[in-house]
This record gives sequence, structure tokens and C-alpha cells, in this order.
Amino acid sequence: MLGVNGELIVVDDLPGAFADHVIDAYKRRPDDLFSLALSGGGTARPCYERLADAGADAVDWLAVNVYWGDERCVPPDHPDSNQLLGRQSLLEKVGAANAVYPMNCEDGPDAYQLRLGEIGKLDVIHLGMGPEGHTASLFPGSPALDADPGQLVARNVDPSGRNPHPRLTLTFSGIARSRLVIFTVAGASKRPALQAVADGADLPAARVRAERVVWLVDRDAAPRLT
Repeated sequence: MLGVNGELIVVDDLPGAFADHVIDAYKRRPDDLFSLALSGGGTARPCYERLADAGADAVDWLAVNVYWGDERCVPPDHPDSNQLLGRQSLLEKVGAANAVYPMNCEDGPDAYQLRLGEIGKLDVIHLGMGPEGHTASLFPGSPALDADPGQLVARNVDPSGRNPHPRLTLTFSGIARSRLVIFTVAGASKRPALQAVADGADLPAARVRAERVVWLVDRDAAPRLT
């Protein structure tokens, strides 16, 4: 049986499928405001560009509060900044959101935890997956994997050194406080890790839980299903 923690959907148009799922969640939101947590990385950029292209008829961005699931501890205009990616690929294209809450390493995890505590649940958290199975900035063997259940945000590093920069990241408990997690996974380099998740390996991405988890996967990354 497939071991992926949620629904796995193989798609030909990953950015389009991502935009459709976010728009559907927006239309089904239980409150007036809609909360969306962004990711980073190369797969995220075309997803956000497609979501922005959907226009105001699909999403009223003045009803959206934007958060981040993790951030590298670099200046906000650094090429590796997730905030920069989100601004360039989404926020600058849609013009404005109701509120934008970037993660700031100088403020530390407690400040972001307090903000998340004020809203209860995030409507959508977007996550990717690295070729070694990390998601957000939850790396194999890293301290934040064992964060206390009440800790929603943590500082973290990749002990392997493959992913540079100290980080702030949502913990598994922080991610679990969401109505929908959308993974987007693209490319043949991700297939071994996704296959390992499907086969039941204890990788960080396999430990994500939420009210609903959807994996949107392109054909190059799709695991063998048994």
C-alpha cells in the first residue's frame, strides 16, 4: 500500500494544479480572511507565478494574510531569501495582500509562534521536498525534528551541511495546525526520496500531518505505486 501521508496526485501541469488547489481552498475558507504560508525553492516560483496570473476574480488578495513556512537567516533581499522569492513571484504581481508576515531570524521563533497562536489555524501551507526528504527546514537528523509538541516554530540547521544558512522553520506541530498542506514535488532528482516516502521510510516529509495533505507530483518525480 502507498505509504504517502495524504493524497498523491500525479499531474502534467504542476503550477496549474497548485493554483487550482489554492483557489479552491480560498473559495471554501471558513472565515472572511484566508491565510496562506509560502515556501521557497525552484519549484515554488512557477507555482506562485501561476497563482498570481489567476487574477483578482480567482482570489481577492485583500482578503489574504501571507505567512512563510520557513526562512533562511539571510537579509530579505538576499538571493536565497524565501521572502524575496515570495515577493517577486507573487506579492509584487498581485499588488497587495491584506497582511504579510515574513519570518525574521532576528526576532527569533517566539515572535512568530505568538503570531501563529493568534490565528489558530492556517488555511494552506505550501511545502516542497528536498532530494534527501527534508521539507520546510526540517532536515534529516536535525534538532527541530524533536521539538516539543507545543513548539510551533524553531531555529534549525542542516547537520549534513548540504543546505546552507541557519533557518527558522515551522515544526511538525506548527504544520499540523493547518487545514490543508500542499506539497509540490518536481523532477527526477526528487523521485528517490518520494519513493522512499511511499515505501514507508521515516523521512521528515513523511512525518507531516494536517487536516488534509495533498501531494502534487509531476511525472518525473512520481514514485512507483504498489
